[in-house]
Amino acid sequence: MLKDFEKHIASKFPFLDGRKLLIAVSGGIDSVALVYLCHFLGLDITLAHCNFKLRKGDADADAVFVKELANKLDKKFATITFDTEHYAEEHKLSIQMAARKLRYDWFESLRKENAFDYVLTAHHLDDTIETFLINFIRGTGLRGLTGIPEINGNIVRPLLAFSRKQIEDFVSENHIEWREDQSNASTKYTRNKIRHELLPVIRELNSELDHTFTEMIYHLKESQILIDEAVQLFSDKYISNEKDVTKIEIAPLKTIKASKAYLYELLKEYGFTEWNDVKGLLEAQSGKQILSKTHRLIKDRNHLILECLTRSVKETEVYIDNEEQTLESPVYLKLEAVEEFGEFNNKTIYVDKSLLKFPLILRKWEKGDYFYPLGMKGKKKLSKFFKDEKLSLVEKEAQWLLCSEDKILWVLGRRADNRFRITKKTNNILRITC
Repeated sequence: MLKDFEKHIASKFPFLDGRKLLIAVSGGIDSVALVYLCHFLGLDITLAHCNFKLRKGDADADAVFVKELANKLDKKFATITFDTEHYAEEHKLSIQMAARKLRYDWFESLRKENAFDYVLTAHHLDDTIETFLINFIRGTGLRGLTGIPEINGNIVRPLLAFSRKQIEDFVSENHIEWREDQSNASTKYTRNKIRHELLPVIRELNSELDHTFTEMIYHLKESQILIDEAVQLFSDKYISNEKDVTKIEIAPLKTIKASKAYLYELLKEYGFTEWNDVKGLLEAQSGKQILSKTHRLIKDRNHLILECLTRSVKETEVYIDNEEQTLESPVYLKLEAVEEFGEFNNKTIYVDKSLLKFPLILRKWEKGDYFYPLGMKGKKKLSKFFKDEKLSLVEKEAQWLLCSEDKILWVLGRRADNRFRITKKTNNILRITC
């Protein structure tokens, strides 16, 4: 196996040579084998061990074993002890998920603090097969069937091409000692049940499972690449981002037979689960929305609008006491007295200061609000004004108003009110800029 491993590193991971590497070592057969393989190749490695305090004396014995292994091979060693059960309870995680988060967070902090280039883990081919079966049983998209990635950022898994049998043979042939985790024999965990009960049956049915599975994973990954490229082309052409809001054009989605698949790929990271409902938004009335725990997706006239639920500005009233004032929050607003007025635009208006009642009030719009749009006769409800302006629900909710008492002075960035306009009788001019 050593020669095959050396060829594999030279072919797939040549960038590891000469780099500073951190190996995650539990003391089990897989991680110990990885340590020896890297040691025999002369790679610059440091051993890192997590003691999760889950197996009483065995956990401490594992830590001692890994430390002694590092000393035996004259390698540097780092270790940490976690109260995993407390962490899992505090963060409402399973023990397995808690341990996973704790160890990867620690590996990343070690990597940054000690300038390691990569973190190596000992996942192998059988782990990939087991992960595939777990995801298949639970239900997943194509990506969930493509196995464990060999490279994920600074995490590298150089044993994924090798089976557990190959690793066992390597350890046996080289008389290498390792620690057995007794919990691996228990079938109360899904992965162990698959490992000990399901996989042996599958191997009976297909004696070439390792080869055929590797070929299948290759084809699945190639298919996923095709999907990623198609989705990226769609994103580049039909998706835009404006002020933390993402807009997805609806018309091109309606022409795609696999529109639900596109929506899944575009939105799967945002916590949505009811994909038929998501697809249904394409034909829904404007204003309909679907919520996840972190985001909402809104049907607008021509777009699906995605925004974070925590994005919206805190809705409160802000009082402006005098005409010489600048606000930086919740929106930028500057008031200043001037001798004469200039050109009106969306960002700047001029009003007759003598018609104002201080303090002015900056607030969000409310149902029933109306104003007298500058340049028009009569009043107009803001709901009708927003409709004419073709504002989305998100834009309506984000709209601020500047008011004098109960009268709207300015729909910020859109239209001033006619009641406060400059006339021939105006002696005091106030310029307001947003």
